[in-house]
Amino acid sequence: MRDLGAGFGHLLKGQRWVARHGRQYGFGLLPGLITLVLYAAVLVALALWGQDATAWATPFADGWPSPWLGLFRGFLTAVLFALALLLAVVTFTAVTLLIGQPFYESLSERVDRDVSPDGTAPESPLPLWRELWISGRDGLRIVVRAAVWGVLLFALGFIPFVGQTVVPVIGFFVTGFFLTEELAAVALQRRGVELRDRLALLRSRKTLVWGFGTPLGLAFLVPLVAVFLMPGAVAGATLLARDLLGEETREGAEAEAGAGDEESVTRQPG
Repeated sequence: MRDLGAGFGHLLKGQRWVARHGRQYGFGLLPGLITLVLYAAVLVALALWGQDATAWATPFADGWPSPWLGLFRGFLTAVLFALALLLAVVTFTAVTLLIGQPFYESLSERVDRDVSPDGTAPESPLPLWRELWISGRDGLRIVVRAAVWGVLLFALGFIPFVGQTVVPVIGFFVTGFFLTEELAAVALQRRGVELRDRLALLRSRKTLVWGFGTPLGLAFLVPLVAVFLMPGAVAGATLLARDLLGEETREGAEAEAGAGDEESVTRQPG
């Protein structure tokens, strides 16, 4: 439970950091706005023509009597839209990070310098085009993994009661995990941590990851919220990456120094 609170704390600290750096926050909104317009167009198209797609995919039900035909296809259309929304939440971050890669790299470095005791930040030795290639490749791999989970959860959704109660909860935790991976990849990739190692690192402290990513995933379901939270989410994920790697922060160093001073005072005679 402690890690769960720590993960949520990193999310809040990231939002506070961008609130204190207004210029960085302003530029960080642009990639999210571009991605939001693209995704909104897809979801609107699905809402308008989703029922036609469901009818095309279920020709075997054409002869079913009313109201079963309408209920069956209406249910499938709703599930299809819900699945698309889940994938949109998971992939929104990857697409936004790809579009805004140069800015988010700079933002993450600034967070590292701001919280590091010596004021330094790890820098990637790779050129920008190489970083974009790795980010796009890894993002696609994460989307494929998320899609596999989405199909599995879609299938489990047909189980009575479990599909309407347990499965949605699992879906939010899965979404939170993949969201955190995509956001933390900005800082971890700059440190040379490969995708497989990143996933292993995140799995080693799942409750920390869920504490960060699950409430963020829930917030991303609200229209426009994802756009405004993205810069702070990148900042918070940088703090989370430092926590996962055991890197010291200025706040932690000052707290440790203060504790040491208090201990030395209590040990003085008289």
